[in-house]
Amino acid sequence: MKVLEFDRPPDGLALMVRAVVTAFKRAGAVDRLPEVVRVLPAVQVDPSHLEAYRALCGFGGAGGLVPLTYPQLLGFSLVLDYLASADCPWPAVGLIHLANRIRQHAPITTGDALRIELAPGQLRSHPKGQVFTVEMRVLRAGILVWEATQTLLRRGVSPAVGPALDPVGSDAPAEDDTRKSLEQVIALEAAADTGRRYARLSGDFNPIHLWPVTAKLFGFRRAIAHGLWSQARALALAALDLKPEDAGAALDTRFMAPLLLPARPTLWARREDSAARFELRDAAGDRMHFRSTIVWT
Repeated sequence: MKVLEFDRPPDGLALMVRAVVTAFKRAGAVDRLPEVVRVLPAVQVDPSHLEAYRALCGFGGAGGLVPLTYPQLLGFSLVLDYLASADCPWPAVGLIHLANRIRQHAPITTGDALRIELAPGQLRSHPKGQVFTVEMRVLRAGILVWEATQTLLRRGVSPAVGPALDPVGSDAPAEDDTRKSLEQVIALEAAADTGRRYARLSGDFNPIHLWPVTAKLFGFRRAIAHGLWSQARALALAALDLKPEDAGAALDTRFMAPLLLPARPTLWARREDSAARFELRDAAGDRMHFRSTIVWT
């Protein structure tokens, strides 16, 4: 297995240029992904960056405890470096984020010395093309404390390779039953500049999230909210994030429809003793943008 180690996160602007250039790749079928691990061996959370993330996503509290969704930003440059490299067979432009899975095994704080690892995962087939995953791991003193899987779709790849995609949340109750059991928590504001503000924090300057004119180049009427921002914002508003006494949690999200900006979507949730379900829907509560489950461990 090949290992690429970075002294510092790859330059964001250079990565975005490289990602745009991948549009010229031929989106053909492959039967395996190259085994390459990208590593940031020494990462510490910047307290000012963490507080800016808290403010944008609505996480309350203060101090050094890191929200469950925050480590995704620590490794985003590795994700983009992979997608913009020859190791990824398909163009980075036009990928669709289908699902996101997070497992936190222990709390992370700003004083921790962290090692971030990123590797390609599995191939799955899909009626609309090829699905693949990227796996991120966060280690502290050699012990795994956090991990995540992003499930991505490359449209138009045929024949798709791998077993059929088993959607995140497929073991959940039927959608009609779930929808009836959830209660509306709040209507939230997603301003027109949300994508640009999240881009400055995450380094993800995907044109579909920035301006209506850039989003229209990719078939959207307006800019769309970043799925990871929507996930974090809903988690914070539903008061479902980790507390200092929690050892860990498992969060699974399945994305369904883009959230066009500006918007006033509604958050629906139901919490039990050690688990909860929540959904982000449109203002009328009819169209679902994503559904999530969280279990505290």
